Amino acid sequence: MNNVFGATSTTDQVLQGVNLSGKRILVTGVSAGLGVETARALVSHGAEVVGAARDLSKAQNATDQVRAQAAAGGSLRLVQLDLASLASVRGCADGLLAEGKPFDLIIANAGVMACPKGTTADGFETQFGTNHLGHFVLVNRIASLLKSGARLVILSSAGHRFADVDLEDPNFAHTPYTEFVAYGRSKTANALFAVEFDRRHKARGVRATAVHPGAIATELGRYMTAEVRAKLIADIGATMPKDAPPFSWKSIPQGAATSVWAACVADAEAVGGRYCEDCHVAGISSTPGLRGGVQPYALDPQHALALWQTSEQLVGERFSAN
Repeated sequence: MNNVFGATSTTDQVLQGVNLSGKRILVTGVSAGLGVETARALVSHGAEVVGAARDLSKAQNATDQVRAQAAAGGSLRLVQLDLASLASVRGCADGLLAEGKPFDLIIANAGVMACPKGTTADGFETQFGTNHLGHFVLVNRIASLLKSGARLVILSSAGHRFADVDLEDPNFAHTPYTEFVAYGRSKTANALFAVEFDRRHKARGVRATAVHPGAIATELGRYMTAEVRAKLIADIGATMPKDAPPFSWKSIPQGAATSVWAACVADAEAVGGRYCEDCHVAGISSTPGLRGGVQPYALDPQHALALWQTSEQLVGERFSAN
């Protein structure tokens, strides 16, 4: 990591001089926003990308720029994946396993944010079921396809600071539902999944990390009203250090930069089992607010193991290191 990158670095800056020819990469959520930009950046540097999306027609239209900017050897192929349906998740995984082609990298990018209370096809609270359990089953089912030296990058969020996971009531059966608490739980789960996956697979040379892309105005925030968005920005500003720069949105290329940095540029040992933001490994911070650092509960190894075991019980499958 000779180059120093930060909050305003873009995907193209992070990948400058990086040749990804011969690398095979799975990216989920390639129908909009960060997923499309992540795929574009990787394909433009020669990677063979398998892009997963719930709506293939939307993804096909959204990724014209990806194919147009493909470098020599770079390509994009789309596969259907609805993370809110374990039948779809298992079908996608079975298809990839049947192909038998290994991956150098998985970027678990897809997700939903602050949506009204609802459930997935399998009866799980929508955000926990989609953001965590869908990826949990997909990644674990295809873990045998990850080569030695491969990486798993899971998009978490500073939103993990809204709430720790509740292993006793993951579906809000007994807890009053609020959109951002549910989002926080799911994003904490994403970080903890990376911690335990990394522990289980690092002996065979596969590492995992969680990343916070930053605040970006994408389709992810489709459920937030203007009033909710304004309050969120005000709350962020109120908890920022006095000498910190004022809040500003990241561009989509800046938002996707930490994903590709952690995936392709950062030292594997440095990011393995950690949480990254603004193209660096984040420090642990238990102070309130949404700016800077990762809450200790999101990296706690025993907590991560407990979440893994609860997740296995919920989805009815057990997964071990391959």
